[in-house]
Amino acid sequence: MRSEIPTTLVDPEAKCGPAARGLTLHDHSIPKVSRQARSGLARRLSTTTTSSLPPSCLTKITIITNLNTAAHHLVRDTILLKDLHPVAKAATIPTSRRPKEAIHNREAIILSPRRTLSMCSNSPRRIVEEEEEHAWHAWPVLACVAAPKIFAIAYFNLAHFASTSSTQATFFSSRATAVAATVASVGSIAWYTHLYGQLPFVGELSANSPAENGLHPASYPWSHKGWLDSFDHASIRRGYQVYREVCAACHSLDRIAWRNLVGVSHTVDEVKAMAEEVEYEDGPNDAGEMFQRPGKLADYMPAPYPNEEAARAGNAGALPPDLSLIIKARHGGADYVYSLLTGYVDPPAGVEVREGLNYNPYFPGGAIAMARVLFDGLVEYDDGTPATTSQMAKDVVTFLSWAAEPEHDERKKMGLQAVILLSSMLAISVYIKRFKWSVIKTRKILYNPPK
Repeated sequence: MRSEIPTTLVDPEAKCGPAARGLTLHDHSIPKVSRQARSGLARRLSTTTTSSLPPSCLTKITIITNLNTAAHHLVRDTILLKDLHPVAKAATIPTSRRPKEAIHNREAIILSPRRTLSMCSNSPRRIVEEEEEHAWHAWPVLACVAAPKIFAIAYFNLAHFASTSSTQATFFSSRATAVAATVASVGSIAWYTHLYGQLPFVGELSANSPAENGLHPASYPWSHKGWLDSFDHASIRRGYQVYREVCAACHSLDRIAWRNLVGVSHTVDEVKAMAEEVEYEDGPNDAGEMFQRPGKLADYMPAPYPNEEAARAGNAGALPPDLSLIIKARHGGADYVYSLLTGYVDPPAGVEVREGLNYNPYFPGGAIAMARVLFDGLVEYDDGTPATTSQMAKDVVTFLSWAAEPEHDERKKMGLQAVILLSSMLAISVYIKRFKWSVIKTRKILYNPPK
């Protein structure tokens, strides 16, 4: 069976004379032949002279597609690189891509790691290898050759030679590398065990109990948890009210400014009114003195303490963390903070909590300095929502989730737009690849000089 190889013949106007007429680019069937016939044809190819061909007979051939037929054998008997016409030999490899040393093989011409030139006679019985002895790789072909005979520029799935000795060397070197890496790993583990008396990671994992790590929180169905879900802005407004009336006495919100609330939970006038209720230190004035002024939209949320020392002094040595990024800074996120706020219970039998601490199974260690702060009816919502402990915890966690990611809704909106745009571009690309570019890629141009 004959398999055509799509090719492009460049320089169709080359004047090669009668010696180059009848140039054809194709691939014949590949039957098996004996070693005697193979060596005989190799001698005929080796004795073929090309010195009589003028330089104008060099024809540039470029493969523009691959051969989609499985080739179990590869033509190996070819004319040597040294037997080519001097001009052809020089033009075989472009100057910019010419390797330092051309590899000469008695059965093949390896022009470069990516270029292999094969020659065969016009006989349908091509030279093949009876046994698979080498490892092969697929590479394209780009060559300039003289054309006194029929040449087959082959693009097979198997094309690059690797000798048995090089294969064995690669095998032994890779095995030595693996052995060295294993020895280094075992030595490192032994050294660590000698220094610390236990295997790395094993001792820490076995020593940590659920009581020390804290009880794992349950997963709650937050309204903003889905890929395309947004925040509940009514819950954000209620959550800010809980933060302002309950949490702001100890915890700061340093990364949130008054202006961030505009259009999210409050109107401009509402935010301005809340900001003006707070006095901010500003200055200096013309006299060089600092002064107090009402807050404005550009100001950030006020901190309950002027510095860290004052915060520790007012909380029995414990430092209340800033709540701007508390949702993202804690393992479990919103689920953990909600469980912590609603998880205050009496310590079980046998568990002693020292004075000044409170038992909470969700906190690592089980003892937390912060006392329970949420109780039913602690605040009065403007919209009439019942202020239960779980409702207040849910609202303040939603507000803190927004504070950690103010761009959350806009990010998901832009992500959806990007998915729609990229999907449309992908569909257009597939259509162009399948119905436009594939026609150019697989076309074949044959040049038959006039007789």
